[in-house]
Amino acid sequence: MTAHRITRREALQTTAALGAGLWLGTSTRPTRAAANEKLNVAVIGVGGRGAANLSGVGKTENIVALCDVDDKRAGKAFERYPQAKKYADYRRMLDDMENQIDAVVVSTPDHTHFHPSMIAMTMGKHLYCEKPMAHSVWEVREMTKLAAKNKLATQLGMQRHALSNMHRAVELIKSGSIGEVSEVYSWIGSNRGMPPEPVKTVPPPKTLDWNLWIGPAKFRPYAVNSKGEGVLAPYNWRFWWDYGTGETGNWGCHILDIPFWALDLKYPTHVEASGPKIDAERTPREMQTSFAFPANDKRGPIKLHWSQSPKGPAILKEKGVKLKGANTLFIGSKGMLLTGFGSLKLFPEKTFANFKAPDHFIPDSPGFYQEWTEACKGGQPATCNFEYSGPLSETVLLGNTAYRAGGGFDWDAPTLTAEGNDRAKEYLTSHFRKGWEEFTS
Repeated sequence: MTAHRITRREALQTTAALGAGLWLGTSTRPTRAAANEKLNVAVIGVGGRGAANLSGVGKTENIVALCDVDDKRAGKAFERYPQAKKYADYRRMLDDMENQIDAVVVSTPDHTHFHPSMIAMTMGKHLYCEKPMAHSVWEVREMTKLAAKNKLATQLGMQRHALSNMHRAVELIKSGSIGEVSEVYSWIGSNRGMPPEPVKTVPPPKTLDWNLWIGPAKFRPYAVNSKGEGVLAPYNWRFWWDYGTGETGNWGCHILDIPFWALDLKYPTHVEASGPKIDAERTPREMQTSFAFPANDKRGPIKLHWSQSPKGPAILKEKGVKLKGANTLFIGSKGMLLTGFGSLKLFPEKTFANFKAPDHFIPDSPGFYQEWTEACKGGQPATCNFEYSGPLSETVLLGNTAYRAGGGFDWDAPTLTAEGNDRAKEYLTSHFRKGWEEFTS
């Protein structure tokens, strides 16, 4: 499948266009504000994580449009920015506001990242998108290619990239403090997944446009579980495969950012996965994946392990290392680095008793959101722009693909081909419901 621009005639033939004003614009030139001017920003998804992104960007820029399918969850944001135009359907918003916005923030559930992002970038709008970048490997690749083609300023919501402790950990690895790194273990200590199944179908809340919430994904009627909670909205969508990407998608981009950055990783050549019995509908409570990365001109080959487990990987006990808040263990020829977002420690402790850390060479971030807004105004690319975060997001989703496909495969990144596991193909691409096919052929 390849991305393409729909024509007005094609758009009018879709049910989405007939029902809710699908975007029909034609501009593809990036819009640039001067360095001393404020950007005009539209924000899609302003409850939950979106509220934090809205606050981050709204500190310095003009918020001119807000979009959310749930009036109740969006209520505080709507009140905070009374001057911004309010929408439920981002397609109508982008159609109406095309000539009035410079940039777009997308903070919707995973299954609805792709469509608004592709429309905005095709219009030449700079993009900040929440992690993981999209819902399938194919979607991520399409977004990455379009951002590069249209020379847009992008940033993926990996906010911890700006933390000073992450900078220090990366400096230790890049400066060779533990020698040649050959293996890395990263993990999330969690047993979330396999949410309760629906017990009753009920009308959605009057404040929620359920059809727009579902968007391009498989349609399910609004339902509640045995506790009377929404089965999908506002949060449990994360643990249903048709809408979310599980704890791997939730935390993988944040945590795997550490080894990706430190070791200049890009695309793996082999993926493995294991875990409990596969549920076709819901994400697991635990899983283990591993990725083989080829050598480059800076280092040898790397084996990267990712796991979701309440207790963390067995390697920690095997090596006799522990550290509060840790989520990543680098194993090198001269020692080990155990680190997380806010802590780090070198092992063996005796070996590094008198160790002097290298001088800092990674500059402080001006602020994660400011990186992006400055890039939109012609400054340096943001640190988590899609050239970097696209391959990272693909790797995260490849782990899910291998688990769902019941085993590993060799990966050919240029062609998006999984070799040695025919079942993987189904999970690499996206299957949009009728009326949402505008970016597929």
